[in-house]
Amino acid sequence: MKRWRNAIIMDTIPLSLPVLMDGATGTELYRRGMPNGVCTEQWVLEHPQALLEIQRAYVEAGSQVLIAPTFGANRVSLARHGAQDRVEEYNRRLVELTRTAADGRVLVAGDLAPTGLLLAPFGASSFEELVDVYAQQARALAAAGVDLFLIETTMTVPEARAAVLACKSVSDKPVWVTFTCDENGRTLSGSDVLAALIILQGMGAAAFGLNCSSGPEGMLEQIRRLTPYAAVPLIAKPNAGLPERVDGGVVYRCPPEEFAAYARAFAAAGVRIFGGCCGTTPAHIAALREALAEIDFAAFPAVEHDPDVIPCASEKEARFITPDVDVGETIACTSDLMEDILEAEEEAPQGALKIAILEEDDLDIFAENQYAVKDALCLFSDVPELLEKALRLYQGRAFWDGTGDLDEAFLEEMRVRYGLVLL
Repeated sequence: MKRWRNAIIMDTIPLSLPVLMDGATGTELYRRGMPNGVCTEQWVLEHPQALLEIQRAYVEAGSQVLIAPTFGANRVSLARHGAQDRVEEYNRRLVELTRTAADGRVLVAGDLAPTGLLLAPFGASSFEELVDVYAQQARALAAAGVDLFLIETTMTVPEARAAVLACKSVSDKPVWVTFTCDENGRTLSGSDVLAALIILQGMGAAAFGLNCSSGPEGMLEQIRRLTPYAAVPLIAKPNAGLPERVDGGVVYRCPPEEFAAYARAFAAAGVRIFGGCCGTTPAHIAALREALAEIDFAAFPAVEHDPDVIPCASEKEARFITPDVDVGETIACTSDLMEDILEAEEEAPQGALKIAILEEDDLDIFAENQYAVKDALCLFSDVPELLEKALRLYQGRAFWDGTGDLDEAFLEEMRVRYGLVLL
């Protein structure tokens, strides 16, 4: 058994676990007069005192990390307000505001969020377009001096993967990722958050977890599903309960004391980074700080991982293989790839399949049909450049079965960058 200890050093940032982040920004801005439907980033820059008041209150409540309000400061989201040319300016100014609130006492996270772009065949965007959108914002955040990146409220695996690759291409600062899901652990696009954990931690996310979603009780159930497979610290940033419409406004029913009462259960499930999402306030964070102070994190047993149970994932489903996995017959990238994938998974249910990428044209065929893959996928190519392109396109976590003659240093690079499992 390989044992993973909870006492992980947080790479390149001066924090030890556990870490307490801040609470909601959006709902607090609405309480201070921000109208519905406006560009949040622009409104904040026009009303800086509102943000400073909120974030300074979180610092006083015990937050160790403030999240800069750059949630929608990518060019796709800003284009909805005619501000697509102000990515660099908005990110710089918003981070400067948060750094003012932090006053050198706490760290500042650059926030990246969904764009709403979908890959073909479900949308018109390419994966490289997603990477480029996020890289533009990540460069601006890095130039503004953020201490880490937070990719949050994620609903699709391609956006999360693109954002992680983008952040890592411009900075060596830690990248944290949180998804939002329903009561069954499924994102809006149908991905299991367990699959998302396997994919993103494989790509080097320094921490992974959930935000928004529902209240702490519903989130706890899904966090517990992640615990046995988490090789990084888990994050929990639940809402203060589900929102309710009351007299034309929105009310969250989970008060600070009830919210903080879940801290021990989250800690036992492996959560080491805590915070709050919609409806939480500085009072929630203060209550959470007091609850965390009473927890002996060293008393929780270490997570154990069986080396013979190897996590892989398609975009939607988590899959587990063993070192002697049977991949069946190798599938070529032809016009029949969709049918071949379905047949391999239905008629030869060995739990894994192998697809060969042998020439440049294979990549387009693979990209168009990869969403049909549900089982663990072994990718093969004897051309390093083609294998890397295929790994970049594949929205899951693939494995290499040891066949072929590729350089070990190259394969190790693919493991680090894309999470390739090496058998």
